[in-house]
Amino acid sequence: MTDVTLKMVGPLMRGLDMDLADAVAEAIIADNPDSDVQVHDEGGYVRIQVPEYCRLTQLSLERELGRAFPLVELEPALSGFAGRMKQVKDDEIIWFLERKD
Repeated sequence: MTDVTLKMVGPLMRGLDMDLADAVAEAIIADNPDSDVQVHDEGGYVRIQVPEYCRLTQLSLERELGRAFPLVELEPALSGFAGRMKQVKDDEIIWFLERKD
């Protein structure tokens, strides 16, 4: 029997704006329907983790917030992230593993 541990990726949101942190978590859940999204509220920050690949779209985030929100405005709310982060287009961010080992 082999022990398979999935590597988790995703944003670490500052806990200053809980409406934004909650909206990011819900948007990531919507944008990654086949993944086990884990959300951990640590008080001062919210860790959102997805195994190996995490996608966040502007459309889903705006739907959750109920207002316009350019993804470039997300950066000040991030205290960190796991994995590699790439803004694919103006309306999509992904976190991913560069290597699986």
